Order: sequence, then C-alpha cells, then structure tokens
Amino acid sequence: MLFDAHGIDRVTMAAITAASGVQPSTIYQYFPGKDEIVAALVGEIFTLGTERLHSTLHEQSSALAKIAALFDHLADELAHRPENVRFMAQFDALYARDWPVERLLALEAQVGLRNFTFLTRLIRQGIADGSLRSDLHPAFTLHAVLNAVIGVQRRFAVLDDKVEQEFGQSTERLFREALRILLLGLAAPVQAETSSRKTEKSTRTRRSAPEATRRKA
Repeated sequence: MLFDAHGIDRVTMAAITAASGVQPSTIYQYFPGKDEIVAALVGEIFTLGTERLHSTLHEQSSALAKIAALFDHLADELAHRPENVRFMAQFDALYARDWPVERLLALEAQVGLRNFTFLTRLIRQGIADGSLRSDLHPAFTLHAVLNAVIGVQRRFAVLDDKVEQEFGQSTERLFREALRILLLGLAAPVQAETSSRKTEKSTRTRRSAPEATRRKA
C-alpha cells in the first residue's frame, strides 16, 4: 500500500493513479481527491474488522469472555494486519483531529459503528452475570479502556521493530501482556484468577506452535 510505504501526507493523487494503472479521469469519477480515498479506506478497514469481531463475539457467553475476545481481535489485527493499524494511526494524526465531529460520526454511522451503547450493555451484563467487577461504571469504563488499548495498539504498529529492540520482546507479546493486565483489572476476583490461568496457557501455546513448526521443518 502506497500510504503504508510512504505515508498518507507524502502520497499524491498522481502517485495513486500511476500505481493503480487506471486512467486519472476514471479515478476522479469516484474520488474527487485523496481525502475521499482515505475516508473510503477507513470505512473498508472498519467494516472488515467489525464483521470479524461480531462473528467472534456471538460465540461467547459471559461479558468477560466477550471483552477477552475483543482484546484478542485487536491483538490479531496488530499481528496479522499491522499495515491497517498503521494506516489508522496516520488517519488519527492527519485527519481525525482536523475533521469536524459530524464527519467522523457520519463515517462511523456508515460502517455501523455509530451506536456504542453495546459497550455500556456489556459492562452491565458482566456485573449482572458476576464475570466483571461490581464497581465498574457502565457508561464509560469500556469506552476509556478501549481508547487506551487502541492507542497502544497503534503505537506498537508504528514503532514495531524499535519496540522489539528496546524491550527484547515482540510487539504482539508485549501487547497481549498489556491486554491480560487490563482484563484482570476488569474481571471479578474469582474470574480474574481463572482468566489469568487461561491467558497464560494460551500464550504458551502461541509461543510453542512456531517452535514445533520449525522442528518439523
């Protein structure tokens, strides 16, 4: 992707048309300028990510399990689609700050993200089913946590090798550890202990799988 290789701000419409192999007049029929292309890509990334996430969430029963699945989805995005995460980080830096809130809300509505009340319902469900701490605030706890998580995810995607060189661990492993700690903070005491054991087992499995593959090779 041109935007990932050179940065959104450095890519011109001329470069986009040259790379696409399509006549400029054809591209301009659909996209008056680069901003519209950026908005379309944001919509595509949101749509694909939301579809993958919804299919995963429906398989979970408790609120804690759904939040864990949400965190796992964000970790998988960082591991397998880092170019998308980097693109969204650039979007935040170059567009989101300057766009009027109405335009951002319109984009979210376009891809089905306008209604975030499910986050509030998720916390209430977790308090009711005993999987989440009873002192969490339904209106904003998960909103605050997700903003923090997404910020770390995008930072890790942008820095990538620099993070690994500084800490001696892969960005995915560092990110999953941060998610594990956050999940423990959200979970009810008994659930937190169980969740910690499951996460540690999952982490060991993820680490051992590539090693086993190398031995077979």
